[in-house]
Amino acid sequence: MTTTLRPTEPLQHSADGALSRAYRICVNSRPVGQLALRTDPRLGSEVGEVVGLRIDEQDRSRGRGTVALLAAEEIFRDWRCRRVEVTVPADSAAGLRLAEALGYTETSRRLRKCLPATRPALPPGTTARRMTEAEFGPWLAHEKETYTRSWTERGLSPERARAVCEHDHAHAFTDGPRTRGHRLWVLEHEGTVVGTLWLADRETDVYVMDVETLPEHRGRGHGRSLMRLAEIDGLSEGHRAVELNVVCANTPALRLYESLGYRQETRRFTKDLR
Repeated sequence: MTTTLRPTEPLQHSADGALSRAYRICVNSRPVGQLALRTDPRLGSEVGEVVGLRIDEQDRSRGRGTVALLAAEEIFRDWRCRRVEVTVPADSAAGLRLAEALGYTETSRRLRKCLPATRPALPPGTTARRMTEAEFGPWLAHEKETYTRSWTERGLSPERARAVCEHDHAHAFTDGPRTRGHRLWVLEHEGTVVGTLWLADRETDVYVMDVETLPEHRGRGHGRSLMRLAEIDGLSEGHRAVELNVVCANTPALRLYESLGYRQETRRFTKDLR
């Protein structure tokens, strides 16, 4: 029996240059699952993403997903993508095994924590305030530098990484540090600035866009205080949970979030296409 991908729609070309197409996974002529492929217009054709890969329960553990994902890689090569990414639910043992078996490398995890019923407190001597206009410019320059570097480390060309950075921050801060839906916090300990926190509203959750303890103040528990601040903010805004994305290489951060009660929601994998 032969496993194939059969398009369920014409190839879609969005106005911003993205490609997308949905497929039915078939064994001979019998449907056994589905998936969709797309590119992100910010990344051009450099990265293809597999979304919604699903095999019907009665057809699992028969190699259907393996063949479908290998076929998806060939389609991305035709689209001139240099890399493919796939997001796997953290509780999908089969999906995780499939990604690892086909040579995908885990790059990041999305974590989530339900907010507590009672408002947490910051440690004695530690306070938080909103970032000032004067502080915003230097912070933004540093944030852009870090963000651009993170994209180049993920495989984007320097030119494309800078373009993605400018696009994302221009859309995030349409009204400077007081842009609606975004909040910038400064953490101080005994009157000294020790860290910063960028939060954004995401429906029922507050999302940690960026959290940083200043280098000279690391290792003193301020990262834990910043995450407590995220919970305080989320409760004040009426949210249900805190979410964030963390790169797998940042082992200390992963340990911190695990100790604070964060749970894995999804795991992201990538593979270079040769």
